Amino acid sequence: MDYLASKDLIRPDTRVNLLGNRLVLTAPKDATVSLIIGSGFDFAAALGSGKLAMANVDAVPAGKYGKAALERFGVWEAVKRQVAQADNVRGALLLVSRGEAPLGIVYQTDAAADPNVKIVGVFPEDSHPPIIYPMAVTKDSTHADAVAFVTYLRSGASKPACEKQGFTVLNKPASGS
Repeated sequence: MDYLASKDLIRPDTRVNLLGNRLVLTAPKDATVSLIIGSGFDFAAALGSGKLAMANVDAVPAGKYGKAALERFGVWEAVKRQVAQADNVRGALLLVSRGEAPLGIVYQTDAAADPNVKIVGVFPEDSHPPIIYPMAVTKDSTHADAVAFVTYLRSGASKPACEKQGFTVLNKPASGS
């Protein structure tokens, strides 16, 4: 969004940090594992000899966030050889959903969309860069519906639908996303 703003391609008065997401640890729905994620948690023991499903840690935001969180808690080195990297976050989720990996790091919204997984831990928000979804109308938009849609999404009317999908409604003016 900053790039678009720097090129004067958006209407600044419509720019907003609309939604946030959380990074979560998932397991198959019948798993018994549960973790409190924080300094000193024994992630390697919870993983055992299984694989940790993650989106690509060098190219995909969810993978980058997951690696950053694991590094922050000092457990990345202990588990990095067990990481099964997927092309995207949904691929990582699928590995857990099918039982091919006992644990996976995905967005809360993705976990909420798969009935075959459950959330067994939540990463503290300060353990990785913020997960924020900004929104703005493009400067050259001639559709009145675009502004109306942004207005609707910023209203309280859209909040229940967004929260049902696992998003955090931020609806804050964006000063640099």
